[in-house]
Amino acid sequence: AEQGHAAVQSNLGFMYAEGHGVPQDYAEARRWYQKAAEQGHALAQNNLGSLHYHGHGVPQDYAEAERWYRKAAEQEYAEAQFGLGVMYGYGQGVPQDDVEAMRWFRKAAEQGLAEAQVDLAFMHAEGHGVPQDYAEARRWYRKAAEQGHALAQNNLGTMYAEGHGVPQDYAEAERWWRNAAEQGHTLAQSNLGSLHYYGHGVPQDDIQAHMWLDLAASGLIEEQAELREQAAGLRDEVAARMTPDQIAEAQRLAREWEPKPSEDRHESEQGVSSSEGLSPTLKPIEKPG
Repeated sequence: AEQGHAAVQSNLGFMYAEGHGVPQDYAEARRWYQKAAEQGHALAQNNLGSLHYHGHGVPQDYAEAERWYRKAAEQEYAEAQFGLGVMYGYGQGVPQDDVEAMRWFRKAAEQGLAEAQVDLAFMHAEGHGVPQDYAEARRWYRKAAEQGHALAQNNLGTMYAEGHGVPQDYAEAERWWRNAAEQGHTLAQSNLGSLHYYGHGVPQDDIQAHMWLDLAASGLIEEQAELREQAAGLRDEVAARMTPDQIAEAQRLAREWEPKPSEDRHESEQGVSSSEGLSPTLKPIEKPG
């Protein structure tokens, strides 16, 4: 790294950023990323942009984040293209512009980046920056869902449950919600519990309904208080028609449940994804019909 090898400098920055083999030190990470970035190393430019975006090792500075993301994005670095899309979507360091957000999300999505595919799908579903198009939304959600992206799986399940862009199909909704629920996605857990409660697409199963609704109610965060109350309320409704033994079994299953690891990974041995810690433009929350 001291001899100016950009890839080695980038790797060293990553080690400091993650605390691999050295104490975590964002200031040192920034120093080594900067050296590599100034040589045109796209991954280092992306990660330097991420440090500026989050204020790790430097004061938070959206203008600097945008500058470094753009340098990497113009080298077709997908995570940086996604980062730029997020910044345009929120108006961070740049004017808010859904059309420009869409442009960068599409570039990253076409390279297979699941996070960008999710945001592109959502914007098509909501008509942000493009005419509303459920079929196109479904297409991009499916691409991300097939990579194991839990939010995409949840939203694809919702499209099947509500018949948006596809014929209504509770069995398909159940399949995608289960994939997401098994990764620990709390909204999908609530949706899956509701399907078992009502018997939509699956046999009515009070034990499974109670288990998934209980996991959802305990996992939903404070900002999702209304959804948490809905899940808890439906869990209590199903409990009222269960025997004590059935409730005990459902509670045991919930206690022993462990999430399956996500298949969705966008890391490199040379650095971190720009999407680490970044929210998509919006995380749509939809309940089963």
